Amino acid sequence: MVLRRKTRLLAGAMVVVCTVLVGSSAPRCAPSGRSLPAGAVREVVPNRVMTWNLCNPCEVSNVDRASEIATHAPQVIGMQEACVRDVERIRAYLKDLHGLTYHVEYGMVLRNRSRCGGAPWKPGAFGQAILSAAPMKDRTHVEYPDGGSEDRGYMAVTTVVGGQSVRVFNTHLAHRRQEAVRAHQIGVLAPEVGRHARAIVLGDFNALPDAPELAPMWAVAADTDPRCRTAAGTCRPTTDWQSKFDYIFLRGMAPLKHRVQPTPYSDHHLLLTELDPTQRSSALS
Repeated sequence: MVLRRKTRLLAGAMVVVCTVLVGSSAPRCAPSGRSLPAGAVREVVPNRVMTWNLCNPCEVSNVDRASEIATHAPQVIGMQEACVRDVERIRAYLKDLHGLTYHVEYGMVLRNRSRCGGAPWKPGAFGQAILSAAPMKDRTHVEYPDGGSEDRGYMAVTTVVGGQSVRVFNTHLAHRRQEAVRAHQIGVLAPEVGRHARAIVLGDFNALPDAPELAPMWAVAADTDPRCRTAAGTCRPTTDWQSKFDYIFLRGMAPLKHRVQPTPYSDHHLLLTELDPTQRSSALS
């Protein structure tokens, strides 16, 4: 607790120092005291969504994770491999250091001390989380009947993106080389997505676009990259091992632009998209 408090005080002090040195009208300062990139936004972008597998357990600072998110300031963020205590700290840093306030909902699937710390009798919760600048409602959390080598599930909330109400799903499917398990998991997820006229599905699907088990998802939604359909060669990789495993599937919404942003803080890249909620996607209704 003392170490945590000192870390937050130090990070906050650096922001104050940066403000004094460069002025309040200058770009926001990263926790190290350096300014965020010139292209960093100053406030939440209302039509921007992001998915990010945080990588746990990994020796990564939550201050750095928050700074990475603040650079892009999405309206909605889907996190996988998330520990509750990490998400709490990221939210605090986003607010205290960057002036970005997010609501949070969790879709935890297990308690695991080796991943998330905690006391032996109370290990930390591990799974998915959704951050949203707008309030969320009607949260659902479903654990897949078969998680494969590790418990897996999906969560969903209703919130606002680009001024429109939308159902947002966040999931993490079974590890690689567990195709049959993922097929069953998508068999649970895809029909729920198909029930909504407007939906966004964020997550790490652990499968290439042309994997047979993804077919039910392609039937109800389209990837944010219009060139990325079911041919893996046309899709930009989202992982350090040059595979596209991370997706933003859209139903009833059309993308304006998207971006894959490599990061030193995870083996998965940040995947972001900006949406035009007034235009319908080409996904089947």
